[in-house]
Amino acid sequence: MLNSVLGDLPGLIAAYGYGLILVMLESLGLPLPGEAALITASIYAGATHDLTLTGIIAAAVAGAVIGDNIGFWIGERVGYPLLIRFGPRLGLTPGKIKLGQNLFMRHGGTVVFFGRFVAVLRVLAAFLAGANRMPWMRFFAFNVAGGIVWAMFYGCAAYALGTRVHAVAGPVGLASLLLAISFLVWLFGFMQRHEARLEQEAERAIPGPIALS
Repeated sequence: MLNSVLGDLPGLIAAYGYGLILVMLESLGLPLPGEAALITASIYAGATHDLTLTGIIAAAVAGAVIGDNIGFWIGERVGYPLLIRFGPRLGLTPGKIKLGQNLFMRHGGTVVFFGRFVAVLRVLAAFLAGANRMPWMRFFAFNVAGGIVWAMFYGCAAYALGTRVHAVAGPVGLASLLLAISFLVWLFGFMQRHEARLEQEAERAIPGPIALS
């Protein structure tokens, strides 16, 4: 099904224009070809001028922000209660839950911003931010900034380079994924080595029992 959609992207964009770009984004945690839609639409605009680059970027940013905010809401309203209810069965003690919240309080903006450029994080960052109770205004600011930079980078590159953009987008995407994996491996090891200290810091930052809702 997904391969069929990817194969039909140029025709679908020609038929539905900005609306297709708006909805075909992975921000809700669905494996939809959002980045492919942005690149294909920008190549199409550069070749035919039936769509404007400004309109494509605006639609991509709007789709990313709307989708991410829905993902954040799902994480906050559904993910967090499930974490509280079932977390202990998975070894997630209140201290570990506070640790996750404290990490998102301190570094969530970086995760949200750069997560827009990494395929796996792009579909998870908003949900994780909501589930870890990241303040919404902070999330929104970094979410909008990341969406704008992401849409402008890929949109302008595809518009200017045409089909040659794949020679740039592929290596950039792969490099971003490898960097993200390397960082997550390092972070996991760091947390394992310093878990007790990090939990103490989280307790000082978020004193008292964890909120149940």
